[in-house]
Amino acid sequence: MTKVAVYGKEFKASFKESIATFFEILTRHKATPVVYLPLFTFLKRANIDTSGFQTFEKPDEIDPNTKFFFSIGGDGTFLETIQYVKKWNIPVVGINSGRLGFLADISSSDIEIALASIFSGLYKIEERVLLKLSTGNNLFGEQNYALNELTIHKKDSSSMITIHTYINDEYLNSYWADGLIVSTPTGSTAYSLSVGGPIVLPNSENFIISPIAPHTLTVRPLIISDNNILRFTVEGRSNSFLASLDHRSASFTSKVALEVAKADFTVKIIKLENQSFFSTLRTKLMWGIDKRN
Repeated sequence: MTKVAVYGKEFKASFKESIATFFEILTRHKATPVVYLPLFTFLKRANIDTSGFQTFEKPDEIDPNTKFFFSIGGDGTFLETIQYVKKWNIPVVGINSGRLGFLADISSSDIEIALASIFSGLYKIEERVLLKLSTGNNLFGEQNYALNELTIHKKDSSSMITIHTYINDEYLNSYWADGLIVSTPTGSTAYSLSVGGPIVLPNSENFIISPIAPHTLTVRPLIISDNNILRFTVEGRSNSFLASLDHRSASFTSKVALEVAKADFTVKIIKLENQSFFSTLRTKLMWGIDKRN
């Protein structure tokens, strides 16, 4: 029997038939599902057959022999799976319960075809780089990494903040802005894109530095090699600021320096053979919809 883990949360009634089909296909392929406990509880309330399912709640409860880790939800749900697969390097499959995402890019209508391909071995694995945040006060504990981005925000004041930035200990700039984003290539289509950052291919081995609403119009996003080490100190009228790693946030003061480097592990993402970053871009961003193009 193949053991697979399934992570997700509550979903809309319109997805009920798709999730039931998903588990039926797992059974057909003799796969034993180990389901995130809150999702398992929700499935029972939704009257979906959960007989024979096992459950997990903490990362240490994941069997290292798990073949696939299914994330069911959106890109935010996908980001949450990292803490569960990090230790065992289990490849992740993103199934979207709503609109198509960049990470959760298998739609509900494609579940049966996608699972047939995956269990037949007709897929490729992409390894995605993460960034690691180091601070003197161990701000995020053991979860000091991000697949998408680190964001430094203002917190308690409407005034802009100043973010002093260094690359390999060489002074780069003092950004006077609402905040600053350091993005991986994976995160280039997330928050960084919304503030005018460039789209970067997933295997580009870069970091993107994107200011949020900078005071100086000549300040633009900057792409650097991910072999560099970035350091930031922050000051402003308030002495409290906010740092976000993907979906997690924590407060810090001007006494705390933030250091960003490439993480020492990657995340494996399963892509079907007919999937590509370019096709996802066209679909998600609706490129070419205008027939005049």
